[in-house]
Amino acid sequence: MKEGWTTRWKALFIWLSGYLSIIAFALVGGYAIVKSEEEELKKTAKQAFVVTLIFTLLSMFFSLYSAIGGMTDNYYMSDAYEAYNIMLSIVNIAKIIVFVVFGALAFFKVKPNPAQPAVEEKPEEKPAEEEVKD
Repeated sequence: MKEGWTTRWKALFIWLSGYLSIIAFALVGGYAIVKSEEEELKKTAKQAFVVTLIFTLLSMFFSLYSAIGGMTDNYYMSDAYEAYNIMLSIVNIAKIIVFVVFGALAFFKVKPNPAQPAVEEKPEEKPAEEEVKD
């Protein structure tokens, strides 16, 4: 049995680091992109980078929204604060779901075995039409 990390565990670790923080992803994903010889792992790291960047930008927007709202009177009793809480909750739930789904897809991805030839599907044969005799 081989010792060490397999590609699927590395891919799962890349998605986990992307979920945890942009800094953790910069270390793990950056290392995978620069040092890895496996193209599939580089592709996974690039996909995780895009998803992590999207959620980081959303987090930045909500921080700015909250900071601007905090400078107003009665922000914490307003509808704007309630909307902020609802939007933040939706984004946090979406972040969990997206990272779990992409992590699972990367972990359970089936690679074709190069030793086995690809099975070609044969087109269905139509039965010959019978001739009608009068």
